[in-house]
Amino acid sequence: MRLLDLKKNADLSEWEQKGYQVPTYDREAMVKKTKEQPTWIHFGAGNIFRAFPAAILEQMLCDKKADTGVIVAEGFDYEIIEKAYKPYDNLSLLVVLKSDGQIEKRVVGSVAESLCADTNSADWNRLVEIFANPSLQMVTFTITEKGYSIRGALAERDLLEGGLSPILIMGKVTALLYERFKACAAPITISSMDNCSHNGDKVRDAVLAYAKAWVEHGLVPEAFYEYLTDASKVSYPWSMIDKITPRPDDTVKQMLVADGFLDTDLIITGKNTYTAPFVNAEQTEYLVVEDTFPNGRPALECGGVLYTDRETVDKVERMKVCTCLNPLHTALAIYGCLLGYTKISEEMKDKELVELITRMGYKEAMPVVVNPGVIKPEEFIDAVLTKRLVNPFMPDAPQRIATDTSQKLPIRFGETLKAYAAKGLAVKELKMIPLVLAGYARYLCGVDDNAQPFEQSSDPMLSELKEIVSGLTVGGENDYTCLQALYSRKDIFGVDLYEIGLGETISGMVAELYAGKGAIRRTLQKYTN
Repeated sequence: MRLLDLKKNADLSEWEQKGYQVPTYDREAMVKKTKEQPTWIHFGAGNIFRAFPAAILEQMLCDKKADTGVIVAEGFDYEIIEKAYKPYDNLSLLVVLKSDGQIEKRVVGSVAESLCADTNSADWNRLVEIFANPSLQMVTFTITEKGYSIRGALAERDLLEGGLSPILIMGKVTALLYERFKACAAPITISSMDNCSHNGDKVRDAVLAYAKAWVEHGLVPEAFYEYLTDASKVSYPWSMIDKITPRPDDTVKQMLVADGFLDTDLIITGKNTYTAPFVNAEQTEYLVVEDTFPNGRPALECGGVLYTDRETVDKVERMKVCTCLNPLHTALAIYGCLLGYTKISEEMKDKELVELITRMGYKEAMPVVVNPGVIKPEEFIDAVLTKRLVNPFMPDAPQRIATDTSQKLPIRFGETLKAYAAKGLAVKELKMIPLVLAGYARYLCGVDDNAQPFEQSSDPMLSELKEIVSGLTVGGENDYTCLQALYSRKDIFGVDLYEIGLGETISGMVAELYAGKGAIRRTLQKYTN
């Protein structure tokens, strides 16, 4: 069984007998219409795209609620397109892993075309054609938060010297929008589906930074900038996405091989992207989008997407990021690395860690939770604790979640602490949140609970923050006054933890966590029992 076997009039009996859902629509007709009348192009050909937005559209095509597919473009790692898309006619296999052990296997055929956003390639000419077509309704992204950055030497050089052939993805998208402006100036929506706060503003800021630089250098007319800032022409909606999609897992691969499915080779690109012709993901998923689409949009609400206003999107995002999921994830990431765990699901068998995140979520964060109305916070966190994190078939790792922790702490914990202060609640009575933040100081030293070194996950602030605690040793006679320089940093924690009255509490916990081999476990037991 291979993906390329799924051609028109192919015998699908073996696939169906083994529980595989396959496209039930005329895929050739869908591809033809999509190329002629594109409505949706997505940048970021990674696993989350195939497991979520493309899978939603696949179901809609099968249900005859859509007749055009999606075009995917990759602007960073072209090997994904060349090795995971084109050899398989843009087909992929989605394996949904449920917490009860059941699985769903669906062939996703909604991707009609895959392209490399390389300004020196033939694919670029095709991208220009797509953007010049008035039928195009929306451009979406899953390129990670860093993909929208317009800071740093490379971004500055790209803005000033790249001209209309930029290197960075947001510059390329802006150049393509200029082609649309010249061809038809038709309305369009530029929408991030990345897991970052107020993501629509990040897209808008990046696009406008390029356009402004180009106007100032006489490369484009002022009217182009005015087009991009006209809400009736170009919109930049906010969204909130939530679905765990780990790297392709070997256990899943072996299960597929046992079925007779042969397209299972793991692909590791030169830029260290892990992908495969299949993608494994959890069942639970949420996508909430601000409903501002001046040129219309696919009816993705038929696949479960919630369309609402900006205020509600913001509330959903705050509920998830500040209370019901992301803080729990970060707590498990920090302590999972310290205790030698390599799977989140294994951590959920640890009495102290379960107690830590349960108390933190229900008792400490829930009193200041933002209730968005469209999703109940209690039901969301219930699903996180009883279905999602415990799922043994989800090979997610604390090491992956610990990536860029310094960038996550201000939102995941700082906003809750600010809400306590705003409501006049007793922040000094908190115990679990301080325990997580104390664990971060122990994490920074890179020594686990068995007094063995471990490699911390990548983080742009890692070297600087490690230097602050470099004088601390596990089991040593430590001077913890250095912690003032760490826990007073509002850029890392969202607040000055000493100013709000938690600095001394956290520092005391740090001293306990550094008190020798086994101190992490002893400290967890002390505060959670």
